[in-house]
Amino acid sequence: MNHSSERLWTPSFITLTLCNLLLFMGLQMTLSTLPAYAEGMLQASSVQVSLVTSLFALSAIASRLFSGKAMEKGGRNLLIFMGLAVSIIAVIGYYWAGSILALLLLRMLFGIGFGMASTAFPTMASDIIPIRRMGEGMGYFGLSTSLAMSAGPLIGLSLLQGPGFGSLLICTAAALVLILPLSYRLTTKLPAHHKEPAAPPVTEIRGGAFRRLFIPCLLNFLLSVSYGGLLGFLALYGAEAHLEHIAYFFLFNAVAIVVVRPLSGKIYDRFGPPALLIPGSLFIVAGLLQLSFASSTAALFPAALCYGIGFGSMQPALQTWMIQSVEPRQRGTANGMFFNSLDLGVAIGTMILGSIALYTSYGVMYRYSALAPVLLLLIYTTLLLAKRYNRQKPAPKNSTSHSVTK
Repeated sequence: MNHSSERLWTPSFITLTLCNLLLFMGLQMTLSTLPAYAEGMLQASSVQVSLVTSLFALSAIASRLFSGKAMEKGGRNLLIFMGLAVSIIAVIGYYWAGSILALLLLRMLFGIGFGMASTAFPTMASDIIPIRRMGEGMGYFGLSTSLAMSAGPLIGLSLLQGPGFGSLLICTAAALVLILPLSYRLTTKLPAHHKEPAAPPVTEIRGGAFRRLFIPCLLNFLLSVSYGGLLGFLALYGAEAHLEHIAYFFLFNAVAIVVVRPLSGKIYDRFGPPALLIPGSLFIVAGLLQLSFASSTAALFPAALCYGIGFGSMQPALQTWMIQSVEPRQRGTANGMFFNSLDLGVAIGTMILGSIALYTSYGVMYRYSALAPVLLLLIYTTLLLAKRYNRQKPAPKNSTSHSVTK
């Protein structure tokens, strides 16, 4: 059967991808700008600046613990509309946050709403993508996330430095409001396999799924540690290194992601995660090291391209790997764990790297952040070598093993 004959670009898939793009744009426009706003306008310390990002991430994680269970029971309509409503209220509230405490509380509220909506959209997408084109489909769908991660900070920083904080919040709220009419039609019907609950026992979902998802979750966590350093401190690093156009890093990063994402999905479907995770780790290490030594805007170009190629190829590979590791009715759980490991990496990475920057500098901090993808590479290659070694040994009777490639 010709895989390309299975239709991918349906109206529902296109709408879902657009909704996901707007959702993450709303996130990224504030995720990279609020730390700089907190330091400049609210006189926040470096530790408080790191909390602006980490508390959001931790509250999103807590929210998804509920959201994954709700998805398994077919409660996606509630997740989408309630999550969007809470997020919009939080964004509007930023304008009146006159203290760092108020801002942190609103960031936690935003995390709760974002955690709900961000679990629903990728699960809905994985339900309608042809199974034989899952890697390609999630690659294209994930392009919306990566584009938002790159273009959102660029737009947010430009608005903050130009028209001001109020304009930034208006644009952020507008992106979230636009999702409401787009997502309404999508929530009127559930995929066929969700209409019949026939779900396995909860213990089976928690135990079996967790064992299969642990390794990709761990790798995604390590991947996200370095990304937390970019979100939380890139604007501050630009001021420290006297880089006037530090936001261009996100622009060049977006260019790399647009180029690599369509190719990475097809590579995944043909060769599996190793073909993306191993070279992707090396690209990220190279990008972070180049960034840490950047002394001009021109130096940001190769750093951003390397990081974009690595991140843009690895993130969808890890998400697809997790989706394919569980049964269709468990995809909400898989997507929840994917984003939880991402947010946990961002939260812990921001706190650890912020502490390093406090005693050294932001440039040195980015060199330390390169240790996370190095550790990712070491763990993954060790697992691959162990799997290859075990294949060469006679398998004992009644034994089972889980693949580290898919």
